[in-house]
Amino acid sequence: MHWIESIILGIVQGLTEFLPISSSGHLEIGKALMYSDVQMSLTFTVIVHGATVLSTIVVFRKDIYRLISDLLRFEWNDSTVYISKLIFSMVPVVIVGLLFEEEVEQFFTGNLVFVGSMLLITATLLIFSYYFRSKTKNISFLHAFIIGISQALAVLPGISRSGATISTGLMLGGQREKVTRFSFLMVLLPIIGANTKDLMDHNFSASGDITLLPLILGFVAAFVSGLFACKWMIKIVNRGKLIYFAFYCIAIGLAAILLG
Repeated sequence: MHWIESIILGIVQGLTEFLPISSSGHLEIGKALMYSDVQMSLTFTVIVHGATVLSTIVVFRKDIYRLISDLLRFEWNDSTVYISKLIFSMVPVVIVGLLFEEEVEQFFTGNLVFVGSMLLITATLLIFSYYFRSKTKNISFLHAFIIGISQALAVLPGISRSGATISTGLMLGGQREKVTRFSFLMVLLPIIGANTKDLMDHNFSASGDITLLPLILGFVAAFVSGLFACKWMIKIVNRGKLIYFAFYCIAIGLAAILLG
């Protein structure tokens, strides 16, 4: 991998990890248009995902510090309740990841009609969250699980994880700031877990993994762009501007369907 490629891919990963436009959907469209089966090095994939995890931790460092500090008190308090809800929300995606990994991989075949249709679903969720919000309320355990189902569905290319989870949380009546924070925190452990599993299953001795410079540049690019995108996304949600991304997803989705 060339160092310029690593920077570009790092920036794309950092931006699309947080913006509601589906990074996997865009990758599938790119693969189909270029008539290629583009696959990033596993090491590089883990590195850039780690960078976006780090950017999330930096943005929400105060919240994470408070949650961990309260957890170490070993008592049932607001933070332990919140952590329990985060864990509860992870159940659907863990089930999908462990039991249906092969079935999910079958959707990553460059099928533009399918990807475009999923982008339209993302757009629909974003529109619904703009026009059909219920009364503001706290995130309950039931709400956490429903948001978790949205995260599990977002393993399909074209359905944005952040778009699906934040839209679902808003439609359930969650406050914009709280829903955004919950959406970004709930993905930390699943990403770390998935990357750890990939590393354990990977045979590095048999791979021609990339050199150190592209890894460093990709990490920095993903971290910086992720930091920007995460903060920007928080502002977008708080201002109720998610619907603009719905228009983008509709345009890209329809184009993908027509090209398919």
